[in-house]
Amino acid sequence: MTLWRGLVPALLIFPSLTFAASKEIVELSRDVALLQEQMRTLQRSQDEKLTAIQVLVQQALDAANKANTSVALLQNNLQQSTKDQQSKVGTAVIDLGAKVDSMTTDVSALRESVADISSQMGKLQQQMVDIGNAVKTIQSPAAPPPSGTGGSGPGGGSVGGPGPGGTTPGMPQVSADTLYQNAMRDQSGGKDDLALQEYTQYLADYGNLALAPSAQFHVAEIHLKQGKLDDALQEFDMVLEKYPDNSKTPDALYMKGGTLVRMGKRTQGKQEFCELVKRFPSSDLATKSRAQVKNLGLTCGPAPAAPVRRKKS
Repeated sequence: MTLWRGLVPALLIFPSLTFAASKEIVELSRDVALLQEQMRTLQRSQDEKLTAIQVLVQQALDAANKANTSVALLQNNLQQSTKDQQSKVGTAVIDLGAKVDSMTTDVSALRESVADISSQMGKLQQQMVDIGNAVKTIQSPAAPPPSGTGGSGPGGGSVGGPGPGGTTPGMPQVSADTLYQNAMRDQSGGKDDLALQEYTQYLADYGNLALAPSAQFHVAEIHLKQGKLDDALQEFDMVLEKYPDNSKTPDALYMKGGTLVRMGKRTQGKQEFCELVKRFPSSDLATKSRAQVKNLGLTCGPAPAAPVRRKKS
């Protein structure tokens, strides 16, 4: 009896407990489903953002590649433009240097001409003194002839004759100094054709004298001034071949190098400049030659090959 009394309340409470548990399970399931939906929403949002970021990164990479290509193209164009400008400036500098060297040579030639004229004046003064002394000797009274000699006089032999064999010497040719000075004067005065004839005549008549290398150099210089580059090149070669060791050798090497560059033969011109530097390293023309090689964008090797000389036909 007592047992039934205890079971009756328990049976009444159990359904209530079961209903409460079911309600909590339902609420928990609903929360889990809601949480799952939020997770799916968050995942979709992250996927969309990640896709957008990937698109932006790819666009940035494409833009960077295009920028690199543009920079490389611009750099290439700039380098080519710089090379072209250097080539043009180098040629202009070489031409200007050749003109300056030509003017320097003209001034040097003028100085030589003045020095030679001074020397000629000194000789003329000495000749005037000798002539004056001779006139004084002629004007002085002659000493009486010694007695007892069968000297000249009426009925005697003649005092003297016209010279050896009784002949009068012919007209002498123009002297070496006069011919060279005339050529220098005409060249300084702009009479290049006449000066060229006189230098050529000097070389034909006095090609073994000390001023022959200078005459040969001036012949080449006149051809260069007239724009006859092939003729000038041959004449500079003549200076180097016919007179290999003289004061005009450095000038001939330098001017030949400049002539070759003007003809578009940059490498051969560089060889002549480097040959000058090798043979005359302490000269002023060696400094100019180094500058010319630098303007060409080239360098002198440790031992440049000897340039091939062109023989004049």
